[in-house]
Amino acid sequence: MVQDRFLWRLRAPLGPEEIRRTERWLASARVFLAVSALVAIWMDPTEVRYSLWAFGLLAFYIAQGMIIIIFLRRRQQSTASFRLLVHAADLIWPVLISIFAAGSNPFLLFFVFVLAAAAYRWGLWETVGTAATEVVLLWTTSFVLYHVPLRPFDRFLIYHHLPPLEVDLTSLGARPLFMRSIYLIVLGLLLGYLAEQQKKLRAEKAVVARTLSKARVEAGLTGTLQEIAGELLAMYGAKHLLLAAQEVNHYRTHVSEISMVNGETSFRWLEPTADDREIYLQESMVGACYGERPGASGNGSYQLTAVDAKGTLILDAPADVLAAIANKHSFNRAIMVSFAFGHDWHGRMFLLDPALTGDTEEELHFLLELIRQVGPAVYNVLLLRRLRLRAGAIERARFARELHDGAIQSLIAVEMQVDVLRRQSSNKPDVVGAELGRIQGLLREEVLKLRELMQQMKTLDVDAKRLIGLIHDTVERFQRETGISARFLSELSDLDMPQPICREVARIVQEALVNVRKHSQARQVLVRLGTRNGGWRVEIEDDGRGFPFTGRYSHAQLDEINKGPLVIKERVRLIEGELTIESTPGQGSKLEITVPRRQGALHG
Repeated sequence: MVQDRFLWRLRAPLGPEEIRRTERWLASARVFLAVSALVAIWMDPTEVRYSLWAFGLLAFYIAQGMIIIIFLRRRQQSTASFRLLVHAADLIWPVLISIFAAGSNPFLLFFVFVLAAAAYRWGLWETVGTAATEVVLLWTTSFVLYHVPLRPFDRFLIYHHLPPLEVDLTSLGARPLFMRSIYLIVLGLLLGYLAEQQKKLRAEKAVVARTLSKARVEAGLTGTLQEIAGELLAMYGAKHLLLAAQEVNHYRTHVSEISMVNGETSFRWLEPTADDREIYLQESMVGACYGERPGASGNGSYQLTAVDAKGTLILDAPADVLAAIANKHSFNRAIMVSFAFGHDWHGRMFLLDPALTGDTEEELHFLLELIRQVGPAVYNVLLLRRLRLRAGAIERARFARELHDGAIQSLIAVEMQVDVLRRQSSNKPDVVGAELGRIQGLLREEVLKLRELMQQMKTLDVDAKRLIGLIHDTVERFQRETGISARFLSELSDLDMPQPICREVARIVQEALVNVRKHSQARQVLVRLGTRNGGWRVEIEDDGRGFPFTGRYSHAQLDEINKGPLVIKERVRLIEGELTIESTPGQGSKLEITVPRRQGALHG
């Protein structure tokens, strides 16, 4: 049996916490309503035939509400049977209390509360059913009170010194009950419809959010399309989904088929043919349509319900939108929706043999809106994948250039020098030792360059918990590989720096140490991490040659004179920090990077 997927979507199941919160609000409203009615009777007891019975029933009603509140506070979730039992009690109480109404019913809000509770808990038909049940109970009570004598019960009450029941039968007459029944049915329809629309909007929002979450750069374009298609296949109970798309500046049409078998989706690209564009992407004003062959035989043309791109119903829509596809794929029913990815791609999606149980036009409107919101997310995945591929190509080209201009050239020079030494080894043995020492230094320098290049190529995954340890390891490795005395001091034990800031700070420290090794001829380096004016501060200080300027310069001043390390300046600017360089040629330099905390919070 095919599940009612349309209603399943409209009534997306609530979470246990949301159900519990709804029940607690209803329980509080129940107690407040009963207390208010009790105060109203006390202020004007003429509204009821006998106040004592009304007071007693309302007191029981308040007690029931308090018990429900206590139960909900002690239990972590509310079961369906418990909600049904509470709702049944709420149905009976208004009928019992209304027996004592004098003339007009002062307890009408109790009936409205029951209808509102049904609307909050369920939907349209449950609310209408609640209204119908209230009407039946009211008429049954009226019939019993009119035709069943209460004298034996009154004698029992008098014998036990209790006041007899004095029911106002005029309020239970046919005309008042008829009008009250009409009120309840109309209220039930209105409240139920509003509740159904609210649940529909909430469920559609949940479906859109769940579908959007499938668009992930890590999954790639094919993986993203497969997951989104799987969501649609499961939602509509279809077995196959076709995607046809074409890039604006290219003629080729890309067609893929996603199938669902035993809950698993499979994705495959179909072999391109010269007729694909005419089959899948022929020109049409139809934005979305649902087509079905009449009868069980599956023969004949398709009967179409179609809307344009704006959702306006198209009368007498041409069936050729699906007719061409029917010659290539076997199906009896199909949904077609057009889509566009930015200004570069356009295409159509076909759901084959879906199970629709709701209004067809509403389904088409929903799918148009869903595709309209999901399309940009898929397009972003496509653009980001392209950007990553280009960035990877640029990085590989830089890596190749660095190897060619650095390590390879140096190794060629070393090879030539070794060949010269080999030739001179017999004639000038005293020169060989000095030359081998110089060659060893060159090789060591190139090894360091290669290691630094490999460090730059690595993906840096660091957060606040790992940043201090990472900088400590970086400084230790720098000292071990270069022989330069290096220390790292941290004034912070716990760091709450956002991850993007942590990543850039680590890169800045690495780049600064590389510059010290290449250019400074320093003997000592000090790296310090601390805070200043509520923000974070990083300092790298050395006793080397310094920069080719004297004094203390801010970030803006460095840009004006076109001085300072370009890579570090760009990274500091990326995290909206401030770079200050203090330089004394021949004595050393000091780099100070400050990042305001509010900016760090913004980027986190």
